[in-house]
Amino acid sequence: MSGYGHLDPEKKGSGTAARKIMATAIFGIAIVAVVIAVAFVEVRKNPARVMGQPPQDEDSLSPKMELITTICAPTDYKDTCTSFLSNAVNETAKPKDAIEAAVKVTIDEVTKALNVSHNLAASGNRTYDGMTRQALEDCKELLQFATHELHYTFSDVSQNELKDLPKRTADLRNWLSAVISYQVTCVDGLNDTNAKTAMQKALKASSELTSNALAIITELSTIFSAFPIELKHDRLLTEAETNEELRKEGYPEWLSAEDRRLLGELRRTNRPRPHAVVAKDGSGKFTTITAALEAMPKTYMGRYVIYVKAGIYDEHVIVDEQKVNVFMYGDGPRKTIVTGRKNNVDGVPTYGTASFTAIADGFMAHAMGFRNTAGAAKHQAVALRIQSDHAVLYNCRMDGYQDTLYAQTHRQLYRNCVISGTVDFIFGNSAAVFQNCLIVVRRPLNGQENTITAHGRTDKREGTSFVIQNCRIVPDARLYPVRFQIRSYLGRPWKEYASTVVMESTIGDLIQPAGWLPWDGDFALKTLYYAEYNNRGPGAQTSQRVKWPGFHVLTSRKEVLQYTIGPFLDGTKWLPGAGIPYHDGLFH
Repeated sequence: MSGYGHLDPEKKGSGTAARKIMATAIFGIAIVAVVIAVAFVEVRKNPARVMGQPPQDEDSLSPKMELITTICAPTDYKDTCTSFLSNAVNETAKPKDAIEAAVKVTIDEVTKALNVSHNLAASGNRTYDGMTRQALEDCKELLQFATHELHYTFSDVSQNELKDLPKRTADLRNWLSAVISYQVTCVDGLNDTNAKTAMQKALKASSELTSNALAIITELSTIFSAFPIELKHDRLLTEAETNEELRKEGYPEWLSAEDRRLLGELRRTNRPRPHAVVAKDGSGKFTTITAALEAMPKTYMGRYVIYVKAGIYDEHVIVDEQKVNVFMYGDGPRKTIVTGRKNNVDGVPTYGTASFTAIADGFMAHAMGFRNTAGAAKHQAVALRIQSDHAVLYNCRMDGYQDTLYAQTHRQLYRNCVISGTVDFIFGNSAAVFQNCLIVVRRPLNGQENTITAHGRTDKREGTSFVIQNCRIVPDARLYPVRFQIRSYLGRPWKEYASTVVMESTIGDLIQPAGWLPWDGDFALKTLYYAEYNNRGPGAQTSQRVKWPGFHVLTSRKEVLQYTIGPFLDGTKWLPGAGIPYHDGLFH
């Protein structure tokens, strides 16, 4: 639609007849009136023209398009956002309707991708190798997890008033970050070029829509500023005020009376009365951990306790999605040990190599060990994979070489734990705090370099990072004599927005002066977030650290406090009832 040019003033006639003067004047007034009327209508239709700007499309100023434009403003994939929301909201939609629609269209696209993974798995059984077939099965599982998390998000947005959504941001970002991780993990597990390309194509729209939904949730306050009428409300009591009495008891508000009693017992004895006892020697009701988990009532409410007596349990254990709030404890991390040897070299995708996997929310483990004994030559071999939200591991031990601990998604706390390995041995895309832990670097294969962390954040708005606080980083006995010949680093960026903070920790002299290792050339060096704060020990000197744009030596306590347990894990809402000691804030 082209704009109007400037109108030239009408030239005066040169005739002398008096009768023509009045007619000309009346005609001129009429012309001016018409011009003014046309101009008024045009300004109403395209106000940009009065500023000499190109005209806008008429639809962009309709209430529907104004709403969509505002909701999509903070997103990285605006065309995708506008296109999908245009078909998903009606002319009378409100801001909350549009936010709900942004999540709903994401659910639809992830479901389509799930169907593609199912069809690929079914059609390629004869042509794909065993690892690809397993990776496609993993994709199906991962995308099912993604749809579940999106349904949690949609339900939460639907059930809360618009004005209350900012208080829900921590949970909403947590779920959406997990959805992003599941999609990335699906693609990463595929080595077959055709299958990988097919899944990347199938996930393109859903990946962009998930990123957009995360951006919308993260920037709620900015979006809300465009809708001031929607936010007028009386002051509400804060969560701290409404739950003051529960806080005094030391428990979060969502704990039942039974759960509080159980966790009180845990605080006093660290050995609460179990619902199930596992023993290799037959002195318990079960001889395997898997059997004890299978016997857990499907509708059980509250904390379900499993005591695993001393012994080596060589089994592939999975705490599946239905087994929420399992608390498992043993006789000590060197006495009660879950072990396995699945690995990448033998044809198992990394995702499926874990000796022990916790998927269900609220998983807790105390005084247990987790191993993968495949050895360094077998490369990726996970001892423990944690997908559980609000997961706590206390006084536990994880031993392996490459990829020992897969801290995959959600909010996790590791307190007083021992973690050993070589290459990327703490990896994943969770929001995880490691507090008072011993991190042991082992001797790798000849020619390898050690990297403690490999964080996998792929979107800058994800609320995920590894935080290593008040820990000790040391070499094991076999690495010690050659610790200066074999290079060891704090981490390397697995994904574009990798994030790791090492603070208030003791770093041994095995860590190279550069501190951090590139993944591949300059990949992620500008977009990652690596930071160190107030560390000690011979490996803590920062004068020779990498000069990457994304690396920071922090000096501001205010900046560092955001990575402590309370604000970073939203820990004050759920950790007081976990029955373990933890430190909220800085140690020094």
